[in-house]
Amino acid sequence: MRRPRRRTRGEEGSALVELVWLGILLLIPIVWIVVSVFQVQRGAFGVSGAARAAGRAYALAPTDAEGQARAEAAARQALSDQGLPDDAPVRVTVTCTPYPHDCHSGTSVITVVVASRVDLPLLPDVLGGGAPSFALDATHTVPIGQFQEVSSAAPQG
Repeated sequence: MRRPRRRTRGEEGSALVELVWLGILLLIPIVWIVVSVFQVQRGAFGVSGAARAAGRAYALAPTDAEGQARAEAAARQALSDQGLPDDAPVRVTVTCTPYPHDCHSGTSVITVVVASRVDLPLLPDVLGGGAPSFALDATHTVPIGQFQEVSSAAPQG
């Protein structure tokens, strides 16, 4: 009487399965890192452009109060141009030297700091109660010339 041959399970094909699973397990974090780096880079370009635009808008405004409003609007527009969401937090801080309360005086130097935040993509709230974010800020300095054009409202007659 012949004994039935026991079939032994070979290793054929298991390397392919292991390679596929290992590839998937390594590919997902690498894709997340690449997407996150691109998101942070987009935010950095946006904040840099926002600081430059806000500085120019502030310097070209006729008064400090209107300059602050124009600077904030220009910063929001620059961030929007780079694809950041409209509800992205943005803080525009304007300082000037040597005349801290009159930035549009001759020989004044205006410094604009724009700070914002970029949320990193593809992470659920389950991992920590909120999407992780990356804080960004940029500074731009604009000198005001000593000689300025002054408009006069002289009546023409």
